[in-house]
Parts: sequence; structure tokens; C-alpha cells
Amino acid sequence: MATTNPKPKALPFYAQFTAGAVAGVTELLCLYPLDVVKTRMQLQTASAVGADRYNGMFDCFKKIIANEGAGRLYRGIVPPLMLEAPKRAVKFAANDFWAKTYKNAFGTEQMSQGLSVLTGCTAGATESVVVVPFELVKIRLQDKAQSHLYKGPMDVVNKIIKADGVMGLYAGMESTFWRHVLWNGGYFGCIFQVRGLLPKALNKGEELRNNFISGAIGGFVGTAINTPADVVKSRIQNTPKVKGTVPKYNWTFPSMALIVREEGASALYKGFTPKVLRLAPGGGVLLLVVEVVLEQFRTFLGPPYK
Repeated sequence: MATTNPKPKALPFYAQFTAGAVAGVTELLCLYPLDVVKTRMQLQTASAVGADRYNGMFDCFKKIIANEGAGRLYRGIVPPLMLEAPKRAVKFAANDFWAKTYKNAFGTEQMSQGLSVLTGCTAGATESVVVVPFELVKIRLQDKAQSHLYKGPMDVVNKIIKADGVMGLYAGMESTFWRHVLWNGGYFGCIFQVRGLLPKALNKGEELRNNFISGAIGGFVGTAINTPADVVKSRIQNTPKVKGTVPKYNWTFPSMALIVREEGASALYKGFTPKVLRLAPGGGVLLLVVEVVLEQFRTFLGPPYK
């Protein structure tokens, strides 16, 4: 009587956490300048004129390098570099945790399209709690109009706490929540769908190829879905609180409506080109590196995990 190979044992939490951390740092170091350009374009309002106005992604790159030096393209990288390891680690570890949780709750061993989206959205909500303070510091350092006010990341933190208290570091929490819920839902849901449509991998190389393709497409879809929330988040986090006044940008969906009224619907997609150029291939890089690192763990831990 033929025997079937036992199902490989699920890798421990620390393996998922480490794989996400390595993937996040790799993606950030490769593509960070696109994030700086994306933020500059998102913060640009209709009142920007002349040399301070960016007429597209390439014009933004050119003006930053010409007026501020090429090093400015890596301004603010310390907070996201500090953040990227825990951020991506939380993303993939939370996705793995919630996938198991939902499969147990619904009494199924198999993922479905709906479960993939639900799992991704919940992982995004989990991730959003971790990233808010780091995103806030990064935005303040990337903005040309405010960056001169700060000596570095810790100076941003100290001044925010002095002005608004510790909870001031969580400005933009609600918009960050929506940004990550939408991106992760689109990303992981799309990965599940695209993997099912791609030709079955016959070797490790083809498996890695499929991972990169599905991750890149997932990154594009996630970016297309969440960019309006990201534009609002950037503006909320770049607006210092002034006692006695109501911030112009406060809650996500009312702020979206305000931007549409003042600048047109296309303004909700400011910075989309550099953002998608980072996060589409970046999504592929993330999934590719995660799978490579996890495979190393499977080899190291032995047969129960392979």
C-alpha cells in the first residue's frame, strides 16, 4: 500500500518574523529614493508655483538633486530603516498568524480568495499600529519645507513629544490604518489569485519566478487601492498641531473629499508613479526574499519542516 508524505510542519513564528525583516530591509535599501519623491509629490498642493513645483516624477528627481544634492534622496532613511525590519516582520508574521487563526475559526485547511483578503486586511491593521511613529518622523524629514527644523530623527521625536505629548507620535493613526488595511488586503489577496493562474512551478527557480511575479502584481494592486489614503496620511502627518485651531486634514475620508474639491480627483493619486515603481517590484522583492529566507530555515530545521 502506497504511503503519502506527511505534510511539512509549519515554520515557527521567529522564522516568519526574520524572513519579513530581511525582506523589508532589502527592499528599502534598493528603492528608498522613490519614496522620497513620492512624499514630496503628495505634499505638494495647488499653491506650489515656480521652482518649488514638481511637474512629475522626473522633474521632482531633477530638482531635488540640483537644489539639495543627491544625498537628499536618502534624507529620512534612518526611521524607515529602523522600522523596516519590525514592520515587514510584523506584516508577514501577522499574515501567517491570522491565516492560521481564520482557518481554524472557519474549520478549513485551505485558503480561499476571501480568506486571503481578510487575512491581509487584518495583518495590515496589526502592522499599522507599529509603523505610525516611524512614518511620522520620516514624513517630517522628507518634506523640504520642514526638514530644516530638525537635526535628525530623535530631534523630530523630542520636538513632537514636547509640543503634543507622547500621543503626538500617533498623529495620522486612522489614515495609516486604512493605508495598511487596503494595501495588505490587495497585496495578499492578489498573490493568492495570481499564484493560481500561473503555470505550476516544476523546480525551485520557477517557484521563485512565480513568487516574484505574483508579489509584483500584488504590489501594484495594493498601491492602486491605497494611494488616496496614503496621500491623506502624508498631509495629516506633515501638519503640526496648533492649539485652538482645527487641522485642515484630519480624518481620512473627509480629507479625501476636501482634496477632490480643492485640487480635483487626480490629486488623490499624487506620487502614484514613484510609489508604484517602488511597491510593484518591491512587492515582488519582498515575497521573493521572504521565500528564500524561509527555505533556508526549512533546510536548517530539517525534515519536519520540509
